[in-house]
Amino acid sequence: MLEKEKNNAIAIPLNQLTLKANLYIPENAKGLVIFSHGSGSSRLSPRNNFIANILNQQGLATLLLDLLTESEDENYETRFNIDLLTQRLIAATKWVQLQKETKSLSLGYFGASTGAASAIGAAAFFKDDIKAIVSRGGRPDLALDEIPEVTASTLFIVGGKDSAVLELNIKAYAKVECEKKFETIPGASHLFEEPGKLEKVAELSATWFKKWLITKKPIKNV
Repeated sequence: MLEKEKNNAIAIPLNQLTLKANLYIPENAKGLVIFSHGSGSSRLSPRNNFIANILNQQGLATLLLDLLTESEDENYETRFNIDLLTQRLIAATKWVQLQKETKSLSLGYFGASTGAASAIGAAAFFKDDIKAIVSRGGRPDLALDEIPEVTASTLFIVGGKDSAVLELNIKAYAKVECEKKFETIPGASHLFEEPGKLEKVAELSATWFKKWLITKKPIKNV
């Protein structure tokens, strides 16, 4: 049974540490999207919470979690340790798969910035257990070796003004061997801060996840 606090906050126990997370499961959930944040960000990211709210409105459950403890996040090198972040995401996903409230939900990953690399690495590990991935302004180039192993339907979303990241995504996209799509949002920078751009990201993400995350048996909110 999930140990929940106020505001949908939960604690995920992993060996000798605990990861903080926020879980929301709407009624008749069609799937669960696990968010992997970029370096320096957290489960409280306003951009990812905005997108999570849109997904919730579309009947998708969301889990926003911190893959690092507070002390670990203060270490610059740890923030960019993709292998560590990937292993944490794998462990958190295994935990989700064992919980009564979430084990029947189809799983997807939403990765932002460097979080996209850990999402790809974890998806390569789980194979068909992960049904979909969305990368928002991601750095999939940091997981090039794992990309061909991914079987989850993958969507890259990049801002048209984010030239450096756009080039890196184009190279990484060429290595994706499963169902895939590339969306460039004209006029958007790396953080999609321009009016209406983050809304477009949320719209594209919701459409992608609704298409690929289908639960066999809807569950009620807990």
